[in-house]
Amino acid sequence: MTERKVAMLINPASGGGKGAKIAPIAARRLRERGIQVTELTGGSAEQSLELAHTAIREGAQALIACGGDGTLHLALQAVAETDVPLGLIPVGTGDDNARTLRLPRKDPAAAADVIADGRTMQIDCGHLEIADGTSRYFLGIMSVGFDSQVNERANAMTWPHGQARYLTATVAELRVFKPVPFEITLDGTTVDQSAMLVAVGNGISYGGGMKVCPDAVQDDGMLDMTVLGAVSKLKFLKSFPSVFKGTHVNEPFVFQHRFRTGKINAPGQVAYADGERIGPVPVTVSVKPGAVHVYAPTNA
Repeated sequence: MTERKVAMLINPASGGGKGAKIAPIAARRLRERGIQVTELTGGSAEQSLELAHTAIREGAQALIACGGDGTLHLALQAVAETDVPLGLIPVGTGDDNARTLRLPRKDPAAAADVIADGRTMQIDCGHLEIADGTSRYFLGIMSVGFDSQVNERANAMTWPHGQARYLTATVAELRVFKPVPFEITLDGTTVDQSAMLVAVGNGISYGGGMKVCPDAVQDDGMLDMTVLGAVSKLKFLKSFPSVFKGTHVNEPFVFQHRFRTGKINAPGQVAYADGERIGPVPVTVSVKPGAVHVYAPTNA
């Protein structure tokens, strides 16, 4: 039997440095299961992506992301709309795509076993493009509005570190953020709406378990959109905890849509996808049905 060959894209900094410790555990388990592993670590996102493309050209039969949602997002760019399967060893602080795929998030050897078992499922992914021509695939959530502005603020901060930085940025942004006039076009129908945020989900959650698009299904050929309409800061704060259960969608100021192709525009706003900064809107977003083969557990 021919030995399977996979490339593992590693982010040593994921999870506060856990990536460097967890990658050898996962690689060792894969080798114990008879899989040949080539470990890839680039000095930048661009270099890492080029290493992934090169490994696939040279015969890697799968690409494994060992890191958080950002690492998975990077790996996705190399395998979307190909037959090369995508695997994940979750290492990040949020790991929302791992949650949606029901992958083991605390046991790298068990996550490696999912890959070694070889069961794949074919799922959709989202695709977006902004005005400067930048285009990306995404597996989980794309967002514009309050949460993106929090990311913008947090990325500019040098202290504190980790999750505390995002909490600090959230509090600071809430003081100044005001509802934004959005122009949203979905499958040819345009709606103007003042809103706090717009989230487009191929996956269910972001931010470490916030189920912003709780009804999203990754293989239905559609994208889900959740719009949090203009509300007072007090209502926003009161409703915020419900997003972890996905029950925020029952609020009268939350609107849900399902679509295939859309466009989102709003003054001064930036799009993020899988937690990664894409760039200023307008952004065109569409679903790519069945575009990704992912390793998944038998109970997924």
